[in-house]
Amino acid sequence: MNREMKRRMQRQGQVGEDGSPASVRRQAPPRPAPRPASQRTSPAEFVREVQSELRKVAWPNREETINSSIVVFIALAAIMIVIVILDYLFGKSALYLFK
Repeated sequence: MNREMKRRMQRQGQVGEDGSPASVRRQAPPRPAPRPASQRTSPAEFVREVQSELRKVAWPNREETINSSIVVFIALAAIMIVIVILDYLFGKSALYLFK
């Protein structure tokens, strides 16, 4: 371990001044307690919040959707061709072996 690494570890609190491991460990922040039923959101408020979040989504336009669909169909066709060829080869080899 070089000097830079030792200094970095000292700044982070992982080792003490003498280079020995630090005994104090950081604790994770406490999780918030669940809200009681009286403070929970109503279904109408939930729907409003969902709608506001959906407005923030960057939806693809028609051209991007078509291009992505074409890429998916081409990949699907290529994978299907590979599977058909492998199935044919394995079938022929199995028949040859057990003839």
